[in-house]
Amino acid sequence: MLSVVVLSWNTKELTLACLRALFAETPRHAREVIVVDNGSHDGSADAIAAAFPQVRLLRNPDNRLYAIGNNQGAALATGAFVCTLNSDTEVQSGALDRLVDWLLAQPEYGLAAPRLSDPDGGVQHACMRFPTLATALCFDSWWGTWWPGSAVQRHYQMRDFDHLSSRDVDQPPGACCVLRTDEWRQLGGFDETLSLFYNDVDLCKRLQQRGRRIRYIAEAEVMHHRGASTKNFARMLMIWHRNRLAYYRKHYGVAGALWIRACVRLRIWEEWWKIGRRNRHDAGRKKAERDHLANAVKEMWLS
Repeated sequence: MLSVVVLSWNTKELTLACLRALFAETPRHAREVIVVDNGSHDGSADAIAAAFPQVRLLRNPDNRLYAIGNNQGAALATGAFVCTLNSDTEVQSGALDRLVDWLLAQPEYGLAAPRLSDPDGGVQHACMRFPTLATALCFDSWWGTWWPGSAVQRHYQMRDFDHLSSRDVDQPPGACCVLRTDEWRQLGGFDETLSLFYNDVDLCKRLQQRGRRIRYIAEAEVMHHRGASTKNFARMLMIWHRNRLAYYRKHYGVAGALWIRACVRLRIWEEWWKIGRRNRHDAGRKKAERDHLANAVKEMWLS
């Protein structure tokens, strides 16, 4: 059996659509659906309970973020396989069965993930290679604009891969992943210190360190509304920076953490310079923007 864990946070209509897609087909592999509602205030939990009484619904009183919420749901799983599925997805017919079939037929693989598509059918280029120290320097910065930083960016973001064929990857899209439940539990699920970001990257990294392979299966399709939960999350950028720092500390040690801090400072100095350049004739606006940047940096380091 496959246990599907859906984490919901203020995405009522999308979550209902996600569940409708899950229950629209009769799967070849028996399926249970577990929904963890992370303290939504848009009526999600009540709507889910009313429309889908067959799901196992866990109501958190507050938003415990991605890693904890998924770990809570996976702890309830009774199937031999567990799928973490974002609430802003709609599984296409047969997709999850194909992922389970691959893992059943290929025991050396630890994780299988589908192709993500936009609502208009376009393919989302979501697979990536593991981030390196060079990635940290070049990502979202001037250093990544020009060669050789641009080459580092292309390699990291797998721009050489059209996502139309199946292949082994480092890091598939985290919106939908299937693993064996026993292996998930051996790994301890998502690292909860990586509360919102990098937890899927870390999980794949730990699978790789165990000698396990990861498969992207293009024939399994899942429609994905990009970033529906996080786009309205005000503290997202701060959490992203803290989670990135924690990931690099975990996998690159103290030197990695120091490197990330240096890269962030370079990025701050770059933004400070850009503010001055675009406001060189408006001293008041320049001061206001730089004060805002300083306050954001203070919150990032101290929160």
